[in-house]
Amino acid sequence: MNARTGAASEPGARQRPTTAQTRIAIPVAHRPPRKRPPRLADALDFWSFSGAAPNVAMQMAWPEVGRGVVESPVESGALMKHPWKRLRTTTSYLAVAILGTDDEKKAMRDAVNVAHRQVRSKPGAKVKYNAFDRDVQMWVAACLFVGLEDSYQLLNGRMNAEQAESFYLSAPTLGTTLQMREDMWPKTRAEFDEYWNEACLRVDIDDEVRAYLDDLLHLRMIHWSLRLPFGGLLRFLTAGYLAPYFRERMGVEWTASDQRRFEHLFLFVGFVNRFLPRFARNTGAVQIGYVRSRIRRRRPLV
Repeated sequence: MNARTGAASEPGARQRPTTAQTRIAIPVAHRPPRKRPPRLADALDFWSFSGAAPNVAMQMAWPEVGRGVVESPVESGALMKHPWKRLRTTTSYLAVAILGTDDEKKAMRDAVNVAHRQVRSKPGAKVKYNAFDRDVQMWVAACLFVGLEDSYQLLNGRMNAEQAESFYLSAPTLGTTLQMREDMWPKTRAEFDEYWNEACLRVDIDDEVRAYLDDLLHLRMIHWSLRLPFGGLLRFLTAGYLAPYFRERMGVEWTASDQRRFEHLFLFVGFVNRFLPRFARNTGAVQIGYVRSRIRRRRPLV
């Protein structure tokens, strides 16, 4: 099936990639089960920020998203010009989508809509896009879910099928907090894998978007004073969060040695994380509190 239209793929189209190609490897099994199954909110960890840049890159691998970002007239939300504001907006969105009330989700939707109304292709554009396209929003939501699931598993180990299903239960709000209809979202975790691998067939990166992604993946939006001491680590993390399918299409080099170092890093970080108090490592309460404060003070959310 075609990920965008639901129609059968055309003869001669690219072969659908496997999950081993479209998802990063998680080397160890989940730690012994806790009293309750894992939830999406558990992924709102400080270390989830380390996957922010590669997640944007994955979203932009769809032509409509890539061209929409590169050509967007909304300068106030431009990642390369205002990276910290964009990070704040994204983390606020995730907090509301996962932890927010219906009223808070509506407030966030209304705020995002203001920016999205300006993001649409011009007449005659090679790639036609509209930020209100529900299929595109579903792809963005799927990328956000993949990023949250990856960061959670890197810290806590690979979930079994039952744990993964529990973690997936609240995922539709990643898209329905915008305009995506809930019935568009795959019903089960296994169906999500089917959607994801099919949707990856639409990955297509033109030269201008590739240049933008090169700047993004090398974190050129960050001031040199931060890039100098931390740039190497951040670039390494960024490449590590990309699945093989995306690395290949973005021209990102990654060796078996790199993979081992990446896995060992997160084994260490995951071990240390266990001994940190929940309030110090889980940022969800802080993020949703920040959003609620802005709503009370009638401050813009994006």
